[in-house]
Amino acid sequence: VQLQASGGGLVQVGGSLRLSCAASGRTSGTNSMAWFRQAPGKEREFVGGTTWSGGSTDYADSVKDRFTVSGGNAENTVYLQMNSLKPEDTAAYHCAARIRYPTGVSRSKIGYDYWGQGTQVTVSS
Repeated sequence: VQLQASGGGLVQVGGSLRLSCAASGRTSGTNSMAWFRQAPGKEREFVGGTTWSGGSTDYADSVKDRFTVSGGNAENTVYLQMNSLKPEDTAAYHCAARIRYPTGVSRSKIGYDYWGQGTQVTVSS
């Protein structure tokens, strides 16, 4: 599975961005996908994710009610809609795919089998 993330950029506080993660290759075995982010000097942290069917989502408390994960196997693409952006959302955002069982969104980065390159999001105040 190959993952290609895009859509990052520079945005002002309170603004919005939509990231995309296009999956290609042998995606039929995918059971969930997630977004993680990593700021300089910090650990990579879970942001949000969805089962590949789109039936179940999960979010980190820090982004709940502001960010929305959507998409899945219908388009082979997962999106991260980010609203009400804050300076602390500044980070490189990475998408990840899980093919192992059990099915479900894992909040741990070790729960994923494939990773895309990061796309930078910078929120200016």
